[in-house]
Amino acid sequence: MIQDLRLEQLTRWVQDIPGWEAACLQPASVDASFRRYFRASRNGRTAIVMDSPPDREDPLPFVDITRRLLDLGIHAPAIMAQNLLDGFLLLEDLGNTLLLDVLMPDNADSLYREAMTVLLQLQRADTAHLAHYGAGQLGMEMRLMPEWFLQRHLGYDAADQPVALIRHAIDNVVEAVTSQPYAFMHRDFHSRNLMLQKDGSLAVIDYQGAVSGPVTYDLVSLLRDCYITWPEPRMTRWALMFHKEAIAAGNMPPVDETSFLRWFDLTGLQRHIKVLGIFCRLFHRDGKPGYLKDLPRVLDYVIGVGLKHPETANLAEWMRQEQLAERIGVPASTPEAAAAA
Repeated sequence: MIQDLRLEQLTRWVQDIPGWEAACLQPASVDASFRRYFRASRNGRTAIVMDSPPDREDPLPFVDITRRLLDLGIHAPAIMAQNLLDGFLLLEDLGNTLLLDVLMPDNADSLYREAMTVLLQLQRADTAHLAHYGAGQLGMEMRLMPEWFLQRHLGYDAADQPVALIRHAIDNVVEAVTSQPYAFMHRDFHSRNLMLQKDGSLAVIDYQGAVSGPVTYDLVSLLRDCYITWPEPRMTRWALMFHKEAIAAGNMPPVDETSFLRWFDLTGLQRHIKVLGIFCRLFHRDGKPGYLKDLPRVLDYVIGVGLKHPETANLAEWMRQEQLAERIGVPASTPEAAAAA
């Protein structure tokens, strides 16, 4: 058995905290980053322990954003103890119930209304000193798609890719995304990062990557979720409900519904084109296959929404004609094959 020296150090740190002597640590969740989470238990009490190696995942942004959210009254996990030098945090345990776990057709309206209420509040958080989610970052993220999805996962050589179509789509999507108002942006505001509490409220997690970003980004992350799909008319109804409430709250200036839905669609395309690359990178580079099952849903968003807009219609049509959806489950290479090469 390989000795986990860092886990031993983490355990000793927890057990040195008053009230947590002899606490038992068990894995709590899997993360797409280098962070790890454990549940500490002692005498019927529980807490979450974050292991965030400072050289790979600086814990300071998490501490900073937690303060900003708690200052607004948003339910984020309270920090009970911290060791920023080693990257250890002892956090309030928000339970095990993800929003994704409880979403059903008959309760989705009320749960999404609650989630959008949290988002309206979140967008009012302090953005001082946060990174600006600008054109350079947005374009770089979208270019992960041809590298990791088309080339590495599906086996398209660079010469076989529609380079001009990809460039046209990226340039035009980035222009549309950056033309909208900016606000505090969680960056991964979706059903796996919202925790249902016993009183029916929602708590927010995994926000350490927060930036100042486009006002529709978190909304489309929530409604066109990579992990659950809803009928398009229902998503549009929810989006327009948020549109009205965001204007009333002063989160964005008055804008007509058509312009707002265009922002919503094209911002979603930026996110989902990026995610095609990220999910494949998590598999091929990091050996995390669990995200591959969600690739068909994400590709369906890209093609379905992409066909509606001239900025992306040609790329979406190429993806449809190439029958990429049918090829997703047959990767051109695997981490095992790469290691053996």
